[in-house]
Amino acid sequence: MRTNNSLSSSDLFDETTFYQTFTKDLSKCKNEVFIESPYITTKRMKTFDRIFQKLLDRGVKVYIITRDPKEHEESMETQSEDAIRWCETVGIQVLLCSGNHHRKLAILDRQILWEGSLNILSQTHSREIMRRIENGETAMEMFTFLKYKRLL
Repeated sequence: MRTNNSLSSSDLFDETTFYQTFTKDLSKCKNEVFIESPYITTKRMKTFDRIFQKLLDRGVKVYIITRDPKEHEESMETQSEDAIRWCETVGIQVLLCSGNHHRKLAILDRQILWEGSLNILSQTHSREIMRRIENGETAMEMFTFLKYKRLL
């Protein structure tokens, strides 16, 4: 899909700089959060549980799109299932995808788009890159492209 959007308001982050800025963005959300992360680990989810709870308490809708745990190796399957169970208990809507789901991105309040190679809900030791685009038009373009409206 070809677009004419400007990426002039974008910044690059790696695995050492991503989480600090991403959590600041998350904490400012007022309406909704969409996160696509094929993998979910217990350790990484512990870095988000408080902020997710605060968002939910403020009425922010949180959606996680992830790979079906049955498509993981056994150790990852258990962690993913535990994290998904917790998410559903607190009110996070989780959509399971099958067929080698591998997208890594987040759309925050349809104003900020994060996209790149970093598994937001599982990354630990790998070298990664993420681009932060603060542009409502670009965020909405991705929102529409991924047909997120069907989740609402």
